[in-house]
Amino acid sequence: MRILIVEDHPDILANLYGFLEPKGHVLDSARNGYAGLALASENDYDVIVLDIGLPGLNGIELCQKLRGELAIRTPVLMLTARDSLSDKVAGFDSGADDYLVKPFSLVELDVRLKALVRRSEGMQAVSHKLRFGDLEFDPDTQEATRQGVRIALTKTGYTLLRILMTAAPRIVPRETLEHALWGEDRPDSDALRTHIHALRQAIDKPFDHAMLRTVAGVGYRLVLPDAAV
Repeated sequence: MRILIVEDHPDILANLYGFLEPKGHVLDSARNGYAGLALASENDYDVIVLDIGLPGLNGIELCQKLRGELAIRTPVLMLTARDSLSDKVAGFDSGADDYLVKPFSLVELDVRLKALVRRSEGMQAVSHKLRFGDLEFDPDTQEATRQGVRIALTKTGYTLLRILMTAAPRIVPRETLEHALWGEDRPDSDALRTHIHALRQAIDKPFDHAMLRTVAGVGYRLVLPDAAV
């Protein structure tokens, strides 16, 4: 399994690496919510292990962003020191698939992660392609087309396109895109605007109707060619 672990406690993180890596699992990790959001938006994982008590962006808020703004359906197992019913309900309401209370058994964690992945694989559709109007993108092959014409993008461009297409036609806030690309290490210059310009040149300029719209002071969205401004 390829696993993303979002956990700020160094001892717990070390224990997870020490137990899961020898079993052949590939691990990425983040020590705060924003870094976890960036990794989850840039990479494909089989499952995410998510601590609730994270600095910056807590686990509940992070899971809500994954499920809502980014439409990421990767299974999420939450870790928490809390054991009240209200905390568990909040975790599941945010989009988590399973729950473990600290301290927990590493063997049980491994078993639950495998079960989540099996369940997810059974629910996946044959095609992972994203479609919005005449725009198509396959995240598995990093292949984008519009009206059947192949569109070449940078890695950053493909990341932006995936986020915008999964949310379309909803607005994606600038902050969400910036965190997805750079986490908390956002560049001082307006780099996002430069990448959006390059994306617009690729998916709009060769065609009759523009799909990528700027929502002043808010963010960006994709719209169908016949949508009102």
